[in-house]
Amino acid sequence: MVKVIVCIKQVPMASELPWDAQSGTLRRDLAEGMMNPACKHALEAALTMKHQQGGHVTAITMGPPMAEEILREAIAMGADRCLMLSDPAMAGSDTTVTSSTLARAIEIFCSDFDLILTGCHTTDSETAQVGPQLAEELDIPVVAYVDEMEINDRVIRVQRFSDNFLETLEVDLPCLLTVNTRHFTPRYIPLSGLQDAFGEVNILSVSAADLGIDPSSVGIEGSPTKILEVFTPLAEKKNIVLKGAPKKIVEELFDRFDTKISGIIKKDIKREGR
Repeated sequence: MVKVIVCIKQVPMASELPWDAQSGTLRRDLAEGMMNPACKHALEAALTMKHQQGGHVTAITMGPPMAEEILREAIAMGADRCLMLSDPAMAGSDTTVTSSTLARAIEIFCSDFDLILTGCHTTDSETAQVGPQLAEELDIPVVAYVDEMEINDRVIRVQRFSDNFLETLEVDLPCLLTVNTRHFTPRYIPLSGLQDAFGEVNILSVSAADLGIDPSSVGIEGSPTKILEVFTPLAEKKNIVLKGAPKKIVEELFDRFDTKISGIIKKDIKREGR
């Protein structure tokens, strides 16, 4: 039986959210949350492995209390156990602190794992750093952007596309994989899964004190990443209005933009005689 840990994250549904200018963090409380899409693909990969080869799936998330929603979703999809890392002191943690906190929780509560799966990135930050950093914290091998995987005894064979090449790699367990979104399409949640999710679910809530972590070493205060400035880029466009008869407008258009138009249509407009 393969013991798989899946690290999942709740991200905002909205593509644009107000920032806290003082802390440089997203105001996540102002938007509905959802499970990060790539994390859901990683969870599907774990559940597929569980049903094909037998296994046990533990879902872990780190976030505010509202992030419990995605753990219940994980239970509904088929996860066996959930771990919730939630503490006001952890708010605003960067990828370094997040990975070290997750590693500490895994060492205490799930130390007998065989495989850790994460999404390849998150929609709210796109750093793709937590997975590899977590593997470094746990001192285990890591392969990123995996499309396919198969376990044979204590070795996992994976495939991924890298620099337009298809790579096949074999890694000894335990290890960590970050899962791409091209495969492992998340399943629909059955009615029986919803009943499991809203019944008595196996969610263990863990604070910084439970992990033996000094509150000053997590959150914004403990994070080496510092936000110096937050701003919204503005796209400025200059409009040009061409007036006159159609023939005159076309001639002026070509005079002004013949180089750009030629580049787009792959023809020299002047040489073609327009």
